[in-house]
Amino acid sequence: MPVHNRIAAFHDEMTAWRRDFHAHPELALQEVRTSRVVAEKLKAFGVDEIHTGIAKTGVVGVLRGSRPGKGAIGLRADMDALPIMEETGVPYASTNPGVMHACGHDGHTTMLLGAAKYLAETRNFAGTVYLIFQPAEEMHGGAKIMLDEGLFERFPVDRVFGLHNWPRAPFGAFLWRNGPVMAAVSGIDITITGKGAHGAMPNLGIDPVLVGAHIITALQGIVARNLEPTDAGVVSITWLEGGDAHNVIPEVVRLRGTARWFTKEAGDLIERRVIETAEGIGRAFGARVDAKFNRAYPATVNEPESTALAREAAIAVQGEARVAELPRPTMGGEDFAFMLEKRPGAYLMLGTARSEDDPAVHHPKYDFNDDVLPIGASWFATLAERLLVEGKGS
Repeated sequence: MPVHNRIAAFHDEMTAWRRDFHAHPELALQEVRTSRVVAEKLKAFGVDEIHTGIAKTGVVGVLRGSRPGKGAIGLRADMDALPIMEETGVPYASTNPGVMHACGHDGHTTMLLGAAKYLAETRNFAGTVYLIFQPAEEMHGGAKIMLDEGLFERFPVDRVFGLHNWPRAPFGAFLWRNGPVMAAVSGIDITITGKGAHGAMPNLGIDPVLVGAHIITALQGIVARNLEPTDAGVVSITWLEGGDAHNVIPEVVRLRGTARWFTKEAGDLIERRVIETAEGIGRAFGARVDAKFNRAYPATVNEPESTALAREAAIAVQGEARVAELPRPTMGGEDFAFMLEKRPGAYLMLGTARSEDDPAVHHPKYDFNDDVLPIGASWFATLAERLLVEGKGS
């Protein structure tokens, strides 16, 4: 079963939806217009139930098949944008200065809407499809907020599926992987308090800039010299703030960064060593260091049986030659991980590359490739039609 003809027939309509979302991006938990438009479209499609206000701006549509069945699956798309000034120059560029859809969530939302429109028309499945439009993937863990508000108690899915556009992969290619597919994420916040002094008389102070430099250097040894070599991890300090003048040693310097890992053991080790290293170096210099390790998202871990089902649906849409195993997991993070902790499921990548020079996601010139919309929508729809079989669970 290739791309559904009916979905291909309203490709232009989906493109218009996507570009409208792109022109009106909204940050995490502020997706008021996006949520309203999604709910209005689901109602126009004839979706059986539409629930709004979950995690403030989340939407869940409930769609029942034309035949009896006990199965239920969740299909998820994220809706939020990023605090980035757009530089694409496209006619439908962001009308909200400093906010843009730089990660393709406008495309994710549109693909799930396309599947919803098709499935509401055909209802060629048994059981129930829950259409999960999630807010706040980028910064506030909207998936966890939805779960804390009883998402899977109210909408009891057997399995849950999602995908992410991937401009580093060939157009229309599906990439799958068993086990970890994206990393766990933590923020690092380090405040170094020394003793201010004149830059010409450093002996009279305790220099937090020097302490920060030693901390930054030492943290790079955690992965290189503490982590099991066959494990993967990242510690990156990405932000340093301190000082007001060329000739003044400041009192306080602040560092921020991120850590990534896949296994619980690696995460625990990295957290312990970040705090021990930063605070220990501070003591050695006579400075006070407050180090915080703020865990955000767990690793996104695909369940093998669900991954096989997702892969089969991808092959049905694109053919076996265009479905491949992701060679290695990415160190990017994804709050769909919280849903996969609660239910078996899978998260796939869908290639959107126009050329080898395509901007990556989170780049101010990134723009989702509309040509891929029918492919992603057909994959969502195919999951429902293949997994929800009459008289059976999923």
